[in-house]
Amino acid sequence: MAKKKHRDNFEIDLLLRNVELRTELEPYYDDSLTRVNIHQWPLAAENEYLASMLAWEMAPVLPIYRWFDPELRLPRPETLSDEQLHAILWDTIHKLYQKRIVLEFTDHLSDRELYCLIYRDILPSREKKVDLGNNYLRFDCAFVEGDPEVWLRYYATDAEREAWATTYQQPLPPKEKPPYPRVLPKAPA
Repeated sequence: MAKKKHRDNFEIDLLLRNVELRTELEPYYDDSLTRVNIHQWPLAAENEYLASMLAWEMAPVLPIYRWFDPELRLPRPETLSDEQLHAILWDTIHKLYQKRIVLEFTDHLSDRELYCLIYRDILPSREKKVDLGNNYLRFDCAFVEGDPEVWLRYYATDAEREAWATTYQQPLPPKEKPPYPRVLPKAPA
């Protein structure tokens, strides 16, 4: 009997939390809330989804360098020797990962090119700082300029290359191995 009462209390707590979340989300209401159907998801999963939506809505938009205390400011790339740059680059990669920021598709970039990308594009990028513990911000370093050639040349599978060529009716760049293989921290699968 005590087990049933505990389960009932748990269900009531889930329902109360659901009402609380929906009330807090009311000012942000749009079509994304209508996609959550109580008949399709367990209440605990729905509450988790609603909590993530609320966290997103309330998260501040900040340049990434301001996500750190103290702010993550890098020396200008041209002031660094290759050895200094390499050490600072890897320290920065690990600091970014501690904030759940991962860099993907970097093996076509030299250390200096990757450092410059982080310095020029990633750290000043204004992003929502959502702190849920399981979310990762991913930077696709192959598609920075919106040109698929780097991805097609170094990272796309044969099937992806074929699909792209069929869709866009354009010639493919030759497939090559990336010149700077790295093992970077990754977001959990």
